[in-house]
Amino acid sequence: MATPKHHCTPSFIFLLFLPLLFHFNLGKGDDLQLNYYSQSCPNAEEIIKQEVTKLYDKHGNTAVSWIRNLFHDCMVKSCDASVLLETVKGRIESEKESPRSFGMRNFKYVNTIKDAVEKECPLTVSCADIVSLSARDGILMLGGPRIEMKTGRRDSDESYATVVEDYIPDHNDSISLVLSRFQSIGIDVEGTVALLGAHSVGRVHCINLVDRLYPTVDPTLDPNYADYLKGRCPTPNPDPMGVFYARNDRETPMILDNMYYKNLLGHKGLLTVDQQLVSDPTTYPYVENFATDNGYFHDQFARAVLLLSENNPLTGDQGEIRKDCRFVNSN
Repeated sequence: MATPKHHCTPSFIFLLFLPLLFHFNLGKGDDLQLNYYSQSCPNAEEIIKQEVTKLYDKHGNTAVSWIRNLFHDCMVKSCDASVLLETVKGRIESEKESPRSFGMRNFKYVNTIKDAVEKECPLTVSCADIVSLSARDGILMLGGPRIEMKTGRRDSDESYATVVEDYIPDHNDSISLVLSRFQSIGIDVEGTVALLGAHSVGRVHCINLVDRLYPTVDPTLDPNYADYLKGRCPTPNPDPMGVFYARNDRETPMILDNMYYKNLLGHKGLLTVDQQLVSDPTTYPYVENFATDNGYFHDQFARAVLLLSENNPLTGDQGEIRKDCRFVNSN
């Protein structure tokens, strides 16, 4: 396993702000299988892993982007790589244009991975599987758990830009709403709390946290931590595209570990949804458990990631295998 690095990341990761209002039965997770490409492209998973590793060595922040891609792709209807589609005038509006996609980047490196796979096996490995497998490998690069992930997803030939905000609420929504959305795709309370642990890595733009600092400091914030945040975000009206940001986890900012939960218990939750995990009696026991046992956190995180990655995939003759992850084949 690669040693986790302390790279600066380009933007935060609302990784999981989260799920579905409706449950669309586009496909079944049990239609996926381990080693799906063992006959059609035996080296596919190794190629993806090699590319993820090379990108991590050059740009450590890509590992965080792969996790966020998984959440944003799988939460909006299906794990089908719709999040990767670019706008095509008169035909497709990209999901990346949604306010909920603010700060997402490194999409160009998905194409780096896809190009490497295409050279080995043209039109065989889906972009949807690349999204899932790159997240799996990125988690490992960040010191997270090893996850055995199934494959066999196919790619959507349409974007769902008009409904992204229906599926992925704002970062200040209530924890009860967050829990109900995850439950709608089969992820329980413990799994939801574990998935929010992805906030252990990455950073938040000031525009998304100043409401806890101005005009008065949120009383649930540790005073010293609030001073740190004010130092990072010195104005209540920051430039949305500015470079100022704050980290959820200053101790191990690029390691996917349980320091996030320890910080929550110390009233150092960065976003409203983070701190609600402590104030809500439904989620608090899991915060305590994860803060105490990093191995247990990793186990539950892996379980929840698998459930997420198998949410309504396109399989069989549904969708297509895109040649270029940015465009449907007909383009």
